[in-house]
Amino acid sequence: MTYNKSLSEFIRESREKAGLSIIGLSKKSGLTIEQLEDIEAGKDLFLPATIRQKLAKGLKLNPVDIKQYERILLVSYDNIDENYINTVKKAILNGETENLRCPICSSKLNTKIVRLIDLEDKIALHPKAQCSKCSFQIK
Repeated sequence: MTYNKSLSEFIRESREKAGLSIIGLSKKSGLTIEQLEDIEAGKDLFLPATIRQKLAKGLKLNPVDIKQYERILLVSYDNIDENYINTVKKAILNGETENLRCPICSSKLNTKIVRLIDLEDKIALHPKAQCSKCSFQIK
């Protein structure tokens, strides 16, 4: 029987096996503590290549070892009501995230707000959400 670990479980176990704290891995990988906490909390299901490479370097792994635990997003969102997506985005921006559920599997949504700077140097808040169990996400 094969046990399929999540990306977050694999990274946390690899970090602990290497004898590193989050701070230690941050120093070795060049990633921020917040990035590592998000990965270990399951907020990131798929990593950009640069993050995967830095993480692999810090953990002394091959990036391919990490990639195999990432979830590929194959979900079609055609049947998901756009009003629901907008309601979730508003709730995230208002800090009302406790009861947000995935429209596909009803699991808890992991949420965060990304601060971006637009072309006029103004801060723009961008809500994001990812399901804790399936590949649904709002980018």
